[in-house]
This record gives sequence, structure tokens and C-alpha cells, in this order.
Amino acid sequence: MDVQYHEEYVRNPRGVQLFTCGWLPASSSPKALVFLCHGYGMECSVFMRACGFKLAAAGYGVFGIDYEGHGKSMGARCYIQKFDRLVADCDRFFKSICDMEEYRSKSRFLYGESMGGAVALLLHRRDPAFWDGAVFVAPMCKISEKVKPHPVVVTLLTQVEELIPTWKIVPTKDVIDSAFKDPLKREHIRRNKLIYQDKPRLKTALELLRTSMDVEDSLAEVSMPFFILHGEADTVTDPEVSRALYDRAASADKTIKLYPGMWHGLTAGEPDDNVELVFADIVAWLNKRSHHRKPEHGGRVGSAPSEPARYQRRPVSGGSGMDSPVSIPRRRGGFLCGQCRM
Repeated sequence: MDVQYHEEYVRNPRGVQLFTCGWLPASSSPKALVFLCHGYGMECSVFMRACGFKLAAAGYGVFGIDYEGHGKSMGARCYIQKFDRLVADCDRFFKSICDMEEYRSKSRFLYGESMGGAVALLLHRRDPAFWDGAVFVAPMCKISEKVKPHPVVVTLLTQVEELIPTWKIVPTKDVIDSAFKDPLKREHIRRNKLIYQDKPRLKTALELLRTSMDVEDSLAEVSMPFFILHGEADTVTDPEVSRALYDRAASADKTIKLYPGMWHGLTAGEPDDNVELVFADIVAWLNKRSHHRKPEHGGRVGSAPSEPARYQRRPVSGGSGMDSPVSIPRRRGGFLCGQCRM
């Protein structure tokens, strides 16, 4: 099956260079657009590659962005100073794609894995009518009562977060061991140097906590169609978190599916047969909800910029100092060009 793959760079309003990538069906116009929101410490070009290829092979245009400090993007590694900045970067990039002439009539779906589920929910909250639906894979949308820190601990950490915001002092278990069931895939992911595998930074951990609580408080405001997929044996994000989203959301069109015995990494860490089952369910859900939409008044969409973001083709090099990624050259073609065979 032929899929076009591209990767480019764009600068956000703060001047930080961000990595973006996309997958398109090679022989036809995409039936709809899917925008990837990856998880904490993860990235799009390698970790989300299978997702991009599989959805593009099913006829979808798929686009992703590495958050600031993640993957091939610039910034202190996995330092989230303000979660809303991360959401704003996604909003700007995604809408720049939707504003392209050839895509204005396409349905638009968000796809959020783990922390990316919170990103997708906050994108929906920013512009509820813009998105035609979302796929949530083991989403981070509330803090499970099993792991919620004591208020006293949170208070103490908050008092020092501005003094030592980037310190890697938050204890955590090995998420890779807990998230990815297949041993070979687990080791492949562990060897991916673009994936952050150190302790969370103090301010990052507090931003994730505050974001989860904020998202939890607004679950009843979720109104778009959505499909939640969650492994019943997930020990990273509690399946009860997904049940809470399903139960509280105001959406008239909502679906949840729990997979017995499956772990957190449904699309990247399960045996191949399980992964194929998960993607078959995702594609079937998307197929039923993809449609031709009328462009908004004036032809442009939502609050997208007046012109699509301009991508920069320079390889990533240098950075802001703290654990910046090494220089990674652009591997394939330009924007929407370069054909790959899968």
C-alpha cells in the first residue's frame, strides 16, 4: 500500500522550532483528516509511525506535531512550563492544515493517546464546533483516586516549583515496562532516543496534575462525537478514568470499548493481532463519521491564521541548553511530497 510521508518544521510564536509530520494516501484525496496528539515524553515520527501509516492506508490524511521539548522539537526535554502553550501550538498547526484549499471540505478528527487525550479535550474546549469527533486511546482526563497525591504534598511542591522548575525530582515507576506488553516492541521503544525516559521535571509534573484536574472538572462540557479505547489491564491510566469521560460527557454520539487483557500501549505495545484489532475498530468508527463539510463563511476555517504556517526545512540543531536533542536531519521530501511504500 502506498502512503506519502512528509516532515517539516515550523516556529511557534515564542520562536521555538517544532517538528511536524504527515501521512497521506498516495493515489487519492483523503476522505477526512486526523490530527495526532501524542503522549507525555513520546513523539510522532517513530512512535506514532504505525498509526500514521495505517490510517493513511485506510484513506485518511494524518498529521502530527511534536510538542515543545518533545521528540525532534526544540526546547528543554519534556519541560512543560504551561500546558496551554502546548495546546495552542497544536491548535495553530492543525488549523493551518484545515485551512488549506484542498482540505476545507474534509471532516476533522482529533486522535489523542494518554496525555494527548487531555490535549485533544482542551482543543475541543477551545473551539467546540470546529472538530467533527475524536478518538481517545487510554486518555489522561482525570487523576485516578488510586494515585492522586495528598494535598499537603502538592502544596509543598507548589511552593518550590518556581525555584527549581526543571529539576528531575518527581519519583515515578518505569512507564515503558508498564505500558508495552510485547517484549520486542518494548525494547524497540526503549531504544528510541527521541522518547523521554528520565524522571519528570517538577513543574511538568505539577502542570500535568493541574491539567488533569481542570479537564476532569469540565468533562460534562464535552459535546463532540468520540470513541474511547482502553485496555482493561492498563496500570498507567486507570480504565475508570475513561469510564468517567464516557459517563459525564454531554455528547450524543459516544462509544467506549475496553479490551480484556490489553495494556496501556494499545497501538504500539500489544502483539500484532491485538494492534490490528484496535486499528480496525478505529477505522470503522471513523468511516461511519467522515463526510463532506461546507466551508465556513468566507472560505476559511475557525480561528486559523490568515495563511498556513510556513514550514522550515532546516534540520534540528542546537537548542535551548537543557538536554536539547541532537541534530536530526530531515529525512524525506518536502511538504506533502516524498512517497514511501509500506
